[in-house]
Amino acid sequence: MTTIRSVEVLQVDLPPPVPRSDAIQSFVTQETPIVRLRMDDGSSGTGYSYTIGTGGSSVVALLKDHLCPRLIGRDPALVESIWRELLFATHATSVGAITSLALAAVDTALWDWRCRRDGQPLWRAAGGAKQHIPVYTTEGGWLHLSPDDLVRETVAAQQAGFKGAKIKVGKPHVSEDLARLHAVRDAVGEGFEIMVDANQCFTLGEALRRAPRYADLGIAWFEEPLPADDITGHARLAAASAVPIAVGESLYSPAQFAAYVQQGACSIVQVDVARVGGITPWLKVAHAAEAFDIPVCPHFLMELHVSLACAVQNGRYVEYIPQLDDITGSRMQVEDGFAIAPGVSGIGIDWDWDAVARKSIPEFTKVISG
Repeated sequence: MTTIRSVEVLQVDLPPPVPRSDAIQSFVTQETPIVRLRMDDGSSGTGYSYTIGTGGSSVVALLKDHLCPRLIGRDPALVESIWRELLFATHATSVGAITSLALAAVDTALWDWRCRRDGQPLWRAAGGAKQHIPVYTTEGGWLHLSPDDLVRETVAAQQAGFKGAKIKVGKPHVSEDLARLHAVRDAVGEGFEIMVDANQCFTLGEALRRAPRYADLGIAWFEEPLPADDITGHARLAAASAVPIAVGESLYSPAQFAAYVQQGACSIVQVDVARVGGITPWLKVAHAAEAFDIPVCPHFLMELHVSLACAVQNGRYVEYIPQLDDITGSRMQVEDGFAIAPGVSGIGIDWDWDAVARKSIPEFTKVISG
């Protein structure tokens, strides 16, 4: 039986390639905790998660002090068992972002090892529904951009073959949001999808006011209109809105998604593999959504989500926001507006370990062994 011999924990900070801002925050830097598992037979697996600028050191501390020591000597094939054990070992801090982000780094490493052991790419090992999926971009839709900049970026995305673009909303007055959206719609025409994302900035009353105005523009979905813990408000909005309501990037467990679905509070699930705690719970959420005929359009992390969205039948879109280019040798392949799931074994990320070593934070790095 193969067992886990050692675990290396480290963190790399990656600045965004372009300025990113929305209605409530700016993306300062991607703090990227990384976990490398080494087995007694010489095999290995690598996983990671992320923050957008705060909390990375807390994720690393949880990994180093509490989660990773429990992995030594374990059979890495027991992915479900390990995930459940680690969840309950941190039960006093679950459900929450720090715990879920730490669990995700371990869980994706276990899946990477499993896929490498079996000689399979993640999209096939996790379900194999398809190998390509439509892709839309968010990288040119940030809230600080002027209408002219939005138009230029979105037209460029359309010409590059993207199937849609997400525009951030949440300007002080609805007229400002509408002016930006009308400018983009007039430029790209009716056949190009436009999504809007409020990043939880509205009250229920304001979201009810704005949703029909967005609907007039043929918006594909209205993302995170309200604070993520307001399930009742989302249900009221979903019942009143002609625009589908999308949630998920700020939910941290399958049970939170279940509450939304059971109350009819969303029409699109945007489950984030890092924030929900890894590939293991991601698949549970995706399959539960399929049972309710709800599509999955995951948030961020395109390098992982292209494989996961292709693994499940109800995967509909992948979001284009590149972030790992500085520390990987691979790039997500896009052809004619479709993202192609990597065909190599593992999770499909070709880590540049020299670059990782240069960018890692020395005081955060630790190797745990038996």
